[in-house]
Amino acid sequence: MTTASIAALRRRSRWSRRPGIGLRLLAAQAIVLVAGAATTSVVAAVVGPPLFREHLHRAGVPANSLEEIHAEEAYGYATVISIGGALAVSALAALAVSWYVSRRLQRSITEVSSAATAIADGHYGIRVSSPRLGDDFDALAVAFNEMASRLQAVETTRQHLFGDLAHEIRTPVAVLEAYVEALEDGVRALTPQTAAMLRDQTRRLVRFSEDVSALAKAEESSVSMTYDLIDVGRLADRCAAVAREPYADKGVALDVHVDGGLPCLWADEQRLAQVLGNLLDNSLRHTARGGCVEIRCMRVAEQVSISVVDSGEGVAAEHLPRLFERFYRADAARDRGKGGAGIGLAIAKALVEAHGGTITATSAGPGTGATFTLTMPTARRHDDAPATEGA
Repeated sequence: MTTASIAALRRRSRWSRRPGIGLRLLAAQAIVLVAGAATTSVVAAVVGPPLFREHLHRAGVPANSLEEIHAEEAYGYATVISIGGALAVSALAALAVSWYVSRRLQRSITEVSSAATAIADGHYGIRVSSPRLGDDFDALAVAFNEMASRLQAVETTRQHLFGDLAHEIRTPVAVLEAYVEALEDGVRALTPQTAAMLRDQTRRLVRFSEDVSALAKAEESSVSMTYDLIDVGRLADRCAAVAREPYADKGVALDVHVDGGLPCLWADEQRLAQVLGNLLDNSLRHTARGGCVEIRCMRVAEQVSISVVDSGEGVAAEHLPRLFERFYRADAARDRGKGGAGIGLAIAKALVEAHGGTITATSAGPGTGATFTLTMPTARRHDDAPATEGA
């Protein structure tokens, strides 16, 4: 709801203000009191006198005597006074209870309403206190605060996301603009080296755009998935074969170790290959010449574990919990120089979780290498396997 719509609702509420919860509660109790008083009066007027008269006759009071008439008048006065006094006391008690309860309810409702208005205006740090009016109202306060916390986290992520997007786009755009201006001013000539530089920056923008699109699809679970029985060893060999050339160019060894007798996975082979490819690219960027990277596939209980272990730079303990966040870098300046946008691990996490698996990162610290492990459920029986989802 926009701020304008909220203001419109406020204007309408001022012109068509309804009774508050206090008046409604008092009115409800008044209706109950009136109904009770009316019922008591009817019973006392219709049922009471015959019973009272019968008891007088049994006690020896002659019918239609002065004693009987006097006793019946006393009974009527006593009944009226009793009902009237009880009704007055009940009305005072109802008024006091209504005032107390409505005041607490109104305070709580006003606080929630004000907090909701503040959140609608963009103040996501506001929280409401527990009204202590029962489990239902406490649960409402807890749910509201949780909603506010999530909105605050979403807003913080959005701000960081736009900042990171702007930074990632700014660098290649600035390079392209500088080269174009140099070409226009005649400072530079369109040599093969200049054309290669322009092409590299253009490809960087295209690659970044594709990565952001892939991340959005993966996190929204809108990416197409085609499930099939996957041989883990064949998948690891295929990914290693694709990565061997860049590994050889940098002088980093790449090995594959697959335990025997591994069960098949029920997964999308192309998406899992994308995950392993991202992990291998990440390890290559952070492993110096002469280092080594190994793909290890093994069975862990009823699941299959695929690990990418490198002997590279390692990761400090404080960075490990955030490695799979979008655009997060343990060393922003260094990673930008290596061409990483901080999206590959986030894409890997989203795709693994879409398969019902988990992905973790471990490292003993800087200079000790890092291990990225994805744990996937094994293939179920054919009659239990989900239907294939096409594009």
